[in-house]
Amino acid sequence: MIARAGAGPLRRLVVVRHAKSAWPAGVPDHERPLAPRGRRDAPAVGRALAAADCLPDLALCSTAVRARRTWELASAQWGTPPPVRHDPRLYAAGVPELLAAVRETPPEVGTLLLIGHNPGLEELVLALAGDGLGGTLERVRTKFPTSAIAVLAWHGTDWQALAPGVALLTGVLVPRGEKKRGGKKHG
Repeated sequence: MIARAGAGPLRRLVVVRHAKSAWPAGVPDHERPLAPRGRRDAPAVGRALAAADCLPDLALCSTAVRARRTWELASAQWGTPPPVRHDPRLYAAGVPELLAAVRETPPEVGTLLLIGHNPGLEELVLALAGDGLGGTLERVRTKFPTSAIAVLAWHGTDWQALAPGVALLTGVLVPRGEKKRGGKKHG
């Protein structure tokens, strides 16, 4: 993986949109749970991150129920999950708020996982990516669906140096869990 030229070690920001949520009547947006598909897809996110060697040193997660549950189900796929910080600023955040939270990351963190919401996450990925491998930028511009993962790589001495256009979008994944087969057999 090669990031744009810069000073300092290679760092990765792994951006994950929460898994598919339900819309139960009378439930405030912040409290919405995962839908059945979200409960299937969130563990697939964890498995995909492990398979891509993108396990984080630290996770920043929105306080919304759907984001927290995505984190719980994804990180349960790993032997020892990293520390997580649940940050209320990440709920319904735009690029300035997201970038401010990311820039507070301690310099010893090499890979940071950010779990939150659209449209802020999609806009953050597009703002930070000065370039992308293959068709990654176009994929994010077209759609950044639930459970989507975007991996941004860059060189920097600390997270405060992360700025628009300095990262390389190295990968975009949209892992999906498998539906359980049931019902009658057709012959």
